[in-house]
Amino acid sequence: MKNAIAAALAAGMLLGAAQAGAATPAQQAGGSNAILLQGFHWNSAAYAGPDWYNTLMANVGDLSTMGFTHVWFPPPSDSAAREGYLPRQLNKLDSSYGSMAELTNVISAFKSKGVKAIADVVVNHRVGTTGWSDFTNPNWTTYTIVNNDECNCGLGAGDTGDGFSGGRDIAHTNVGEVQNGIVNWLNYTLKPVGFSGLRFDYVKGFGANYVGQYANAFGAEFCVGELWPNFDINNIDANRQAIMNWINATSNSCGAFDFTTKGILNDALANGNYWRLKATDGKPQGAIGWWPAMSVTFVDNHDTGPAESCGSGQNLWPAPCGKVMEGYAYILSHPGIPTVFYPHIYNWNLKTQIAALMKARKAAGVNSTSAVAIQQAAQGLYAAIVTGSTHQLAMKIGPNSWSPGAGWTLQTSGTNYAVWMK
Repeated sequence: MKNAIAAALAAGMLLGAAQAGAATPAQQAGGSNAILLQGFHWNSAAYAGPDWYNTLMANVGDLSTMGFTHVWFPPPSDSAAREGYLPRQLNKLDSSYGSMAELTNVISAFKSKGVKAIADVVVNHRVGTTGWSDFTNPNWTTYTIVNNDECNCGLGAGDTGDGFSGGRDIAHTNVGEVQNGIVNWLNYTLKPVGFSGLRFDYVKGFGANYVGQYANAFGAEFCVGELWPNFDINNIDANRQAIMNWINATSNSCGAFDFTTKGILNDALANGNYWRLKATDGKPQGAIGWWPAMSVTFVDNHDTGPAESCGSGQNLWPAPCGKVMEGYAYILSHPGIPTVFYPHIYNWNLKTQIAALMKARKAAGVNSTSAVAIQQAAQGLYAAIVTGSTHQLAMKIGPNSWSPGAGWTLQTSGTNYAVWMK
């Protein structure tokens, strides 16, 4: 924790000291070797029916061999939406993805291979069992709904974040029902099935301090929030600062997805603007350039990208379909905690290429805080040397040619990317 905070203080990013009693999750404390798998996509429940957990079960051995340390599961609770993001009965773990027993079994199978399970926690909003606000299992009154919700039924305090019209916005200021109810759900419903980490959905919708409170009460070994800030390609620091501010507001008790790096990679891959990947201080331009220990990188996820094929899924902010391997060459060779998207492995037939990049990362000992020396950042080319705990990796992406010179051994390459080790 001290190393992570010191790094952020050195960059001038933190706004204040962490609250007493707050704890930074082990994987965000610095030097993490974690590689996260997003173990589902937007169409998983439709793609496999209520059999997604068994689909994952069939691939446990394969995925653990690839080197994943953590798997992010879809929202586990009963939901009014097939995908899981309109939670209804929190304590009911039978969902569109499978039964509670199947969930428990696949988490246990991953755990036996040394792979930990991350729960997708949706606590910004909730829907009723038969109507807008009749919350059951656990039963909550309308005092748990913010007083400016569109249902005009909320008797709670005001919202602590942005509104969400798809469900009833939850009044997190309510201690007895909401705060205690969420903590009980985390500790007595989710923890017993084997979850050890948390991914918080739509954190713009409620105060970051509550994320910190819930993560600490759960004792999260890994924590990441989905903060999707407004993105202005010509004002990257504003985006990075919003992420830093949110992490600090959790009392440094949760990391965040690096949406800044995501946006820059999108532009580089689509338009050749690889020069954007280097900041004026010479460091990587994303959140990983300011606080890599707390930054979770990704190429695409269930919201931003396609699902089982290019053009399917939500596609809200996709990387160019033919260039996702360049994106993986970047995030799997760089600091931060990288995330791999399940369909890219099995539906897009990129398993061999992704596995080779993961193997190179592991062999070099690259971790979440490894040092980066950017060699080139120009139109059509980005190249860097990353120093791991045992070896150095050199990498390049983009159509322009580049070589690290003598003494390097090529580890893997593909269209417009290559990785070497020394």
